[in-house]
Amino acid sequence: MSDVVLETRDLVKHFPLTRGILFKTKIGAVRAVDGINLQLHRGETLGVVGESGCGKSTLAKLLVGLEKPTSGSIVVRGQDTSKLSGEAIRRARRNIQLVMQDPYTSLNPRMTVGDIIGEPYEIHTDVAPKGDRRRRVQELLELVGLNPEHINRYPHQFSGGQRQRIGIARALALKPEIILCDEPVSALDISIQAQVMNLLDELQKEMGLSYIFIAHDLSVVRHIADRVAVMYLGKVVESGTDVQIYDQPTHPYTQALLSAVPVPDPTLRGHRDQIVLEGDVPSPANPPSGCRFRTRCWKVQDICATQEPLLQISAKSAHPSACHFAEVRDVVHATQ
Repeated sequence: MSDVVLETRDLVKHFPLTRGILFKTKIGAVRAVDGINLQLHRGETLGVVGESGCGKSTLAKLLVGLEKPTSGSIVVRGQDTSKLSGEAIRRARRNIQLVMQDPYTSLNPRMTVGDIIGEPYEIHTDVAPKGDRRRRVQELLELVGLNPEHINRYPHQFSGGQRQRIGIARALALKPEIILCDEPVSALDISIQAQVMNLLDELQKEMGLSYIFIAHDLSVVRHIADRVAVMYLGKVVESGTDVQIYDQPTHPYTQALLSAVPVPDPTLRGHRDQIVLEGDVPSPANPPSGCRFRTRCWKVQDICATQEPLLQISAKSAHPSACHFAEVRDVVHATQ
């Protein structure tokens, strides 16, 4: 499709497990990302959700080039960036930028705000003339709702929400088409989260940006995402529009996640069956055979241990779900 700006095809990232000090022997691998297929369209927000350890942050690092995939491809505007190196990958990275999770550690405390936001211009010297960089940095500060006169201040002189705005301004410096947000509001207070989310929404409408929004908070993702992909143990187990995922979940894991969201209205709390998952998340170094969720699933049958379910539309699911017994389960709208 012409409006697809980013696509992953069978994306895999395995981290080797070794034994020994001088002579290392590979004894296994951590399957952090294990065959991900995603598409991001122009001007949309794709939410990626899942609990800690499911591979969300590794996926983010792969997409921006901080990690090299074990196999598979990452196609940005028709170009496979996973095969690029040197100056070619440097040019390709302009089009996809990262907003990091923790605004307290992602900004260099020894650099002024002006130097932090303007650093991309030092790397990509052809983007902005040296004499024009200060003006551009001030424009970016104003764009994200900060005072341009504070260009010479240091990160410790700003609040957490303001620091995250600085991180967003830095990501916008090279005028990218794609912004990858790796849990950008998880370290902020609830009221500040709303302000940052509204800012991201405004910037998307004004600049035509495409977002990949990674989070574990389902209510945050519902507020901003057009489509949602649910990850479990390195794989996408369900994907669809926000309405399909939140109102018509078909995979048992998605249903369990939604049932765990607190319901603010006390009159609704007794009208929802809460799903309590038993056991711990299996190790990505030794995932279960067949369906990876079967060790915690209440629908498990013999086929689940021998045959891995494909992410596909079934007779009982109008959107892709990787479950042999996918079917819609009624949920209370706790995330609205």
